[in-house]
Amino acid sequence: MGGRDAQRAAPPPVAILLSVYNGEAFLNQQLDSFLAQSDANWCLYWRDDGSRDASRAIMLSFQEHRGQGRCVEIEAEPGNLGVACSYALLLAAAPQDALIAFADQDDVWVPQKLVWAREKLAGLTGPALYCARQFLTDEKLQVFGPSLPLRRIPDFYSALIQNIATGHTVMLNAEAAALIRSVHAPKGVLHDWWSYVLVLGAGGQIVFDDRCVSFYRQHRRNAVGVERSLFARGMRALRRGPRAFMALLVALVVRLQDPDCAEVLKPEAGVFLSRLQTVLGDGFGTRLRFLLVERSFIRQRPAETWLFRFWFLFYGSVRLKS
Repeated sequence: MGGRDAQRAAPPPVAILLSVYNGEAFLNQQLDSFLAQSDANWCLYWRDDGSRDASRAIMLSFQEHRGQGRCVEIEAEPGNLGVACSYALLLAAAPQDALIAFADQDDVWVPQKLVWAREKLAGLTGPALYCARQFLTDEKLQVFGPSLPLRRIPDFYSALIQNIATGHTVMLNAEAAALIRSVHAPKGVLHDWWSYVLVLGAGGQIVFDDRCVSFYRQHRRNAVGVERSLFARGMRALRRGPRAFMALLVALVVRLQDPDCAEVLKPEAGVFLSRLQTVLGDGFGTRLRFLLVERSFIRQRPAETWLFRFWFLFYGSVRLKS
């Protein structure tokens, strides 16, 4: 009886998910940081997304030697599928009772990362997503400073227009992982943002850790990247432009309105999406009235919010395809 109780009380393992693509330059440092974790109850599930360098050879060597017994290659659907599809395959292959930690190939984790995330998620019921701040660095891991703190509590409305859950800091509990497995992300939306939106839309919890849990390299090959300077963030947004931003918003709204998504969302989330869909198909005046009423439909910082509002008003007339 006591043995069964002890087994039942054992903490769940952490499944680290890593999609690799031409990452040979920094991959070994990331793998070393997994081995240095103070929480040793983890297994790495990885997939090569069609690399043309030595990435897969590095991973196979790690699997055979340093990571032997705790490293599993997912070989389903080989080839270059893109980041979101690759992580969806990894998530599908991970144990259903595990905590899920997303990883990137070019960052380095602090040794307490898994412990801190596990502690924050412990005892929470329902879908829950943990994320955190990072040390922003150059290619040689020279630190510029920490990423910016949150200014306001995340909610579903703001999640549609800004992702604060940086992928390699994310840990999902088993309920959140099951939720995200059940519905795939729309094209163009990465796994971390989709997880963040879906957990909030389903009434789950976001746990944000103000501690820095990783060293986040900023370099020209970053899939996304983060700017610490508000001016640099603004310039990056301007270079990306309103049409790309609005295309992502539209993709989220359309996908979340699909029946398989709609059935997992809270009713109030569905009502908001329905109103937003109508607004995106109407005129300037309708969108202005929407912004005046929906005061929670904002980003983390005032300058970002005003830029978003400008784009929403002047570039927001979009016909959504059902």
